[in-house]
Amino acid sequence: MAELIADPFRAARLLLTLRQEGVTDPDVLAAMETIGRDAFVDDPALSELAFEDTFLPIPCGQVMLRPTATGHLLQALKLKPAREARCLLVGFGSGYMAALLAQIAGHVCATERYRRLAEDGRSRLERLGIENVTVAQMDGLEGWAEQGPFDVIVLAGAVPEVPEALIGQLSKGGVLAVPLQPEGGMASILCLDATGAEIERRDLFQWLPQLSEGIAQVL
Repeated sequence: MAELIADPFRAARLLLTLRQEGVTDPDVLAAMETIGRDAFVDDPALSELAFEDTFLPIPCGQVMLRPTATGHLLQALKLKPAREARCLLVGFGSGYMAALLAQIAGHVCATERYRRLAEDGRSRLERLGIENVTVAQMDGLEGWAEQGPFDVIVLAGAVPEVPEALIGQLSKGGVLAVPLQPEGGMASILCLDATGAEIERRDLFQWLPQLSEGIAQVL
């Protein structure tokens, strides 16, 4: 678990940036202060950028979201530390966002379309001692009905419209956070309840990478 502890000085600077950009939820900030993004970077040359508010490249041509985007997505869930809460993360990537959620939720189910990212990330979480995350290679935009229902569902990437399959996998009182983004535009975060009714919509004022349908056949 020692590898997870963030550099206190760089973490403090990142938290200041997060607060300035509107990420104020104390539980989200505590998770991001504790877990260093550098633990999820494969290239040592990128470690110095891990605490900057910037995208970071990961294998399979993918990227880690900017910390401010990650913070806003987690904050939109309004998830308080509760060991029984179940979460679905669509877009596992490096595993960083799953590790953050694991500090707050009881159990995190994460989907990833790339086999390499799912396998590498699963090994990384095991190495770091994070035991409450289940990862599978699958089309996350279809959800993971066998593991549901979920108290919260969050997408770690943008989509042009709400994936209807995910709404039906929310528990009563659950929240689905979807980054919506028109082609070439900036993303907004739309939060829906289990009936599909809008709870909240907030502009994110930044671009996000798009999530793709299906399972990657090569990587």
